[in-house]
Amino acid sequence: MLRPGDALLGERQLEEQFGVSRITVRRAISDLVQDGALVRIKGKGTFVSHGLVRSTLHLASFNEDMRAAGFEPSTRVINASTAEPPAAAAAEHLGLAAGEAAYQVRRLRLANGAPVSVDESWLPPGPLPGLLSEDLTGSLYRVLAASGHPVQHVEQTVEAAAAPEETAALLDIEPGAPVLLFRRRSFTGKDDPGTPIEYAVSTYRSDRYQVSMRLALG
Repeated sequence: MLRPGDALLGERQLEEQFGVSRITVRRAISDLVQDGALVRIKGKGTFVSHGLVRSTLHLASFNEDMRAAGFEPSTRVINASTAEPPAAAAAEHLGLAAGEAAYQVRRLRLANGAPVSVDESWLPPGPLPGLLSEDLTGSLYRVLAASGHPVQHVEQTVEAAAAPEETAALLDIEPGAPVLLFRRRSFTGKDDPGTPIEYAVSTYRSDRYQVSMRLALG
């Protein structure tokens, strides 16, 4: 019985085991890859998938999203520090002055122990003086809410991208592999449009994460 992460036998071995042709084996493997049951890794082989997370576009933390999809989430903090100055995009989206510092929190997010995404969040230190001493392996939204700055709404874009080398290593994929890139700005406060409290860039494995949505005319 193969388990998630186990390597599939070679095509010749599968031919002999099941008494079918090479064409049949290849077609079956391709169908299972298409369905998300198997995943091909260049230079390594074909493996049993850890499962495809299907998510709707809604406001929820990673942990809530994973549990709703039937997965057990976990997080490894890669870096949590103060950066001076922060990335230009982060400074712009957070409304920071030139040279003003910001918190940088970079985390590897996992579902059932398998890497799903790398999240890089930037936050203003002014309203969150004790952020770096908090437990950042859980929901960042909960930390913000407990600090008196609950997220009220977000602006988010999604695009296809190629995984850079460092991110690919964390996600256990080949450099240049296709990924989903989410850029998100989170706002706190009840007044429209609110105050930006987080700017985040999340890189998701496209073979383990799928976005679904329901659309209506009008």
